[in-house]
Parts: sequence; C-alpha cells; structure tokens
Amino acid sequence: MDIKKQLKALEEEYKQKIKEVLSLEELQKVKSTLLGKKGKITSFLKQLKSLTPEQKKEFGKAINEVKNLFEDLIKEKETELKEKALEEKLKKSQIDITLPAEWTEAGAPHPTTYTLKYITDIFVSMGFSIEEGPEVELEEYNFDMLNIPKDHPARDMQDTFFINKEGYVLRTHTSPVQIRTMLKKKPPLAVVAPGKVYRKDLDPTHSPMFHQIEGLFVDKNVSFRDLKGILKIFLETVFGKDIPIRFRPSYFPFTEPSAEVDIGCTVCKGKGCRVCKGTGWLEILGCGMVDPNVFKAVGINPEEFSGFAFGLGIERIAMLKFQIPDIRLLFNNDMRFNLQFKGL
Repeated sequence: MDIKKQLKALEEEYKQKIKEVLSLEELQKVKSTLLGKKGKITSFLKQLKSLTPEQKKEFGKAINEVKNLFEDLIKEKETELKEKALEEKLKKSQIDITLPAEWTEAGAPHPTTYTLKYITDIFVSMGFSIEEGPEVELEEYNFDMLNIPKDHPARDMQDTFFINKEGYVLRTHTSPVQIRTMLKKKPPLAVVAPGKVYRKDLDPTHSPMFHQIEGLFVDKNVSFRDLKGILKIFLETVFGKDIPIRFRPSYFPFTEPSAEVDIGCTVCKGKGCRVCKGTGWLEILGCGMVDPNVFKAVGINPEEFSGFAFGLGIERIAMLKFQIPDIRLLFNNDMRFNLQFKGL
C-alpha cells in the first residue's frame, strides 16, 4: 500500500473517531495519536527521507493536507464540546425563581462598637488624631510616668491585673497611650486614644474588661477654658444642646486642677430617679489640666507648654444613650440583644 492509500485510510478512520468523541479528555488523546511527536502524521513525515525529491514534493503535500484537515476537525470538535459543557453547567446552575429565596437576616452594630466609632468621629472632626497602644502595658507608663509612684495611694483606686512578667500589667486605663505619644511626638498635640482596659470589677455597672477613650491636647497657652469648650461641644453633640453640664472639683494624680463632669440625668430629666440616685445628675467623665510632673517625665517643658486631658468609658455612654440597665448585657453575646440596635 502506497503512502496516499495509507493517508486515505487514516483520514476515513479518524474522521469518524473525531466525530464520535464525547469529551475533551478523549479528544486530547485522539489529537496526540494523530499529531503528537510520536503520532501517525509524524511517522508519515519520517518516511519522506527515503523518497526521491519529486516523491517528497508529491507525498509531502498530501501529508500536510491530511494534517491540516485533522487540525481543523479537532478544533471544531473542541469548540463543540466546550459549548456543550458550558450549556450543561449553566443548566445545572440555573436558578429556579419559583422557589422561595434564601433569607439572611441583616445584622446590627454592637452598641459598644457603634458608640466607640461615634465618639471617635466627633473628636476627629474637631482636629484630634487617633493613637493606639498595647493592652499589656509597662507599669512605668501605666503608673509611674503618670505621677502615680509605687507608694502612691492612688494605685489602690485601680484594681489592677498583674501578669507574670515583672514590670507589666494589663493596662487599667488608656492614659499610657498619652505617655507613649508625648515620648515620640513634640507639641502641639491633639490626640484621642480609644481601646480596651482591664480592672478587677464585676457588677451591674462594672466589667473586668471595658472600653475607654482618652483625649490629650498640648500646646502653648492652653487653659481650662479650652477644656470646657471642647467637652461642651462633645457632650452637646452626643446628648443634645439642651443637656445640663456641670464641672465638679475632683482629684486625679496626672491632672491638676482636676474635675468630674456631670450631665443632667437622661432618664428622669433632672427630677431624680434610681439611675441618678435621686440627684438629677450623672457622672460622665473625668478631666483636668496635665500635671507638670507628667510633662517633666516625658521631657516637655511645663513652663513653655500646657495642656489638658480627659477620659470616659465607652460603655457608660452607650448605656446612657440607649437606656441599657446592666453593663453585662454588652458582653453576653446574645444576638437577641444586639439585633435591637438595627438601623444605627
């Protein structure tokens, strides 16, 4: 049998085989059998070596024609199989619109998360920037450099979680972030430090872990009047412009003079109730002018600069804003509680 007859037989055999192929994997095997390095077309080409130039020209043309035919047939079949596979895939993934839709209930922001962002945004809008620090803090930053040495009675005010590593505690307030900020940046400074803090308290109004935000403003000629102005804007933004505000003298080791800030009771509107213990007032935050000893500890000249600081509990604000009676509700992870705050 000469080469042309062999090619004709191969053409007839594999035209039918290609037509009957049912998958891309099977088509690939046929392609390798015909056009691969050890395929049938390659074996025909190797036979040309023993032919005369005239025969090479004649049979080479015939081989190439069969090769091109197989390439076209395989390409057409490949397109056909891919289209068929896509059609099957679309058919399987088709949505039946007559079935009821899967319903996923919309969530709600946790009131603590919402309140923290809400308060932070207020101070950022007034030009404060956000600073953060570690929750496992150096005793030096948490107490000593804030004018609370080891023998200071003010250490008894904060029920501290001490850890095994000497010189470290779970921070009892976010005030050490103020120390870290003043050590790495020079005045003027306007920062707020939100985050978690830890104290050994647990009752309806206290939690061993809660959130605070502290503010620090340092510049030349800063006065208590500036502090009152900032806090007045903040409290009126949160509780409304009609909220009564008062400043009471108080004591904090790291500020002098210091004050507690109260607002008119949001529950009884100042008439006196169980929440405000009949006084008509609610304690909301602490504040004061930065003590000169704190400035000296971080290398800032108290003769040149002055500043104020303030701190408040996020959960305290959330409880007042949303009339939540027990702080433990904020930490129980009960979705029924959280979903009440949809739409915040």
